[in-house]
Order: sequence, then C-alpha cells, then structure tokens
Amino acid sequence: MTHDHRPPSGHAGGAHRWRLVLALVLIGGFFVVELVTGLLSGSLALLSDAGHMAADVVTLAAALAATVIAVRPDRSGRRTFGHYRIEVFASLLAVLIMLGVAVGVVIAAIGRLGHRVEVDSGPMLVVGVLGLIVNLVVLMLLRGGAGESLNVKGAYLEVMADTVGSIGVILAAVLLRFTGATWVDTAVALAVGVFIAVRAVILAREVLGVLGQAAPPGIDPERVRADLTAIDGVVDAHDLHLWTLTSGMEVATVHLVVDPGRDPHPVLDAAQELLSTTHGIAHATVQTEPTDHHGCLEIGW
Repeated sequence: MTHDHRPPSGHAGGAHRWRLVLALVLIGGFFVVELVTGLLSGSLALLSDAGHMAADVVTLAAALAATVIAVRPDRSGRRTFGHYRIEVFASLLAVLIMLGVAVGVVIAAIGRLGHRVEVDSGPMLVVGVLGLIVNLVVLMLLRGGAGESLNVKGAYLEVMADTVGSIGVILAAVLLRFTGATWVDTAVALAVGVFIAVRAVILAREVLGVLGQAAPPGIDPERVRADLTAIDGVVDAHDLHLWTLTSGMEVATVHLVVDPGRDPHPVLDAAQELLSTTHGIAHATVQTEPTDHHGCLEIGW
C-alpha cells in the first residue's frame, strides 16, 4: 500500500486571499453609504440592496477568515485532514445568509403591496449607479478565483446577486422619476429577492455535494475504475472512493488486485501517476492485493 504525500495541487482559497481582502474593503465601505441613503430615501429596493451588501460583508469576512484558518496546522492530532474543510462551511454560511436576505426582502416587498409609500428617486439613482460600479469592480476581483475555489465562488455569487440588485435599483429609480409609480420600487425589491434565492440554491447544491462526499464534478468514477483496471498487471479495481476535501483538493482511495508474482511497486507508481495527471487527483491512497485475498469481501459496508 502506498500514500501520495506530495503537496496538494493547490489550496485554492488561500491563493486568492488578496482578492477577498480588497473586495471586503470596497463592499464594506459602500454598504454604509447605501444603508443611510436607503433609510433617507424610503426606497425598499435600495434597502434590499443594502441588506444584500450586509450579507456580502459577512460572507466575505467569513470567506477570508476561512482561508486563514484552513492553512493552520492541527495541534490536536485528531483532525487528520487539517482545517481545509472550514472553507466549505464558509460557503454554506454564504448560502444561509443569501437565503435569509432573500426571505427578508420578499416578506418586506409583500408587506408593501397595496400601500402607497413616498420614495425619493434622486439619491436612489445616484447610489444605485455608484453601487453598480463598486460591484463590477469587486466582480472583476473575485472572478479570477471563483472557478478554482468554492469559497471564493460563494463570495462571487453573493456580489453577482448584489450587482443585479444595483441594476434593479437604477431601473426602479428611473421608472419612478418618469412615472411616479412607487409600486415599481416594491416590484424590483421582490425580483431581487427571488434572484438571490435562486443563486443561493445553485451554490447550496455544490456545497452539499462536497459535504456529502460525492465524486468531484468532472471526474467519472467508472472512468477512473476502468483506467486503473487497464494498468498492466492489474486484474481488478474495487473499493474506489472519490471526494473533494476543499476546492482544488480532490482525494481518492482504491484497492487494486494484482497478478500473482507481479511486483506491486510499478503498479503503484502507475496508479498514482494516472490519478494525478489524468484525473487531477493529487492525494490518493492505493492498496494492492493478491488475487487470493478475500478480506474486502468481509467488510460490511
């Protein structure tokens, strides 16, 4: 049996920590501006966007903290995988916050239906435009890491939803100015709330896939099994398990049945090379067994 102890292919979240820092500074600063303006103007669309920006602040702070905690060595001796999975829990927090904001916005919007409210479209338009600019800058910052880190992706989707919110605020302010229809403000807030909920559900599916230890996206277990079985000297591959520890860190364990008399070392080297180069699995535990070994059949699960 052999263990691949080469450094992981990449702690993706840590590599993009600087993006999270800049994003947190920009979003946190503008949140205050948007909240104050929303309260003064009476715009629910603006307040819903401010609420979402508050969620952005919490999500970005949690994502940033996770990248720091994830690389700390475990001193208890019990966390054999370290703290890497903390980033996945930070992504789950992002999901919960997004859903909470969505529910709050929808409830507030429904509560306004049938009621006429006074909304000042001037400050609403100015802050909406400024918010859109800030969000676009932050999106460009986070885009580079969203494809590599689930943690950064959670923050990216948060800001993307907020960008849509800013566009909604601008649209509502323009329509208010030219039509005077205050229901537009409520309708935009309701649409933003629904959009946030949809994005949260999409991210939740990915997070639950990692926590449920499903095979990583893009890796077909049957293809991996077939490739391992095709290695010269391998009769069968079983007890194959594939999962994601955290973004950029895929893990595998497998038992290989080897021809009698075959030197297992070349087989192990070939299996490790195959898993790493062909399937992107840098950390794998491979166990070899002779054809007359039946211990695996006695395992109850």
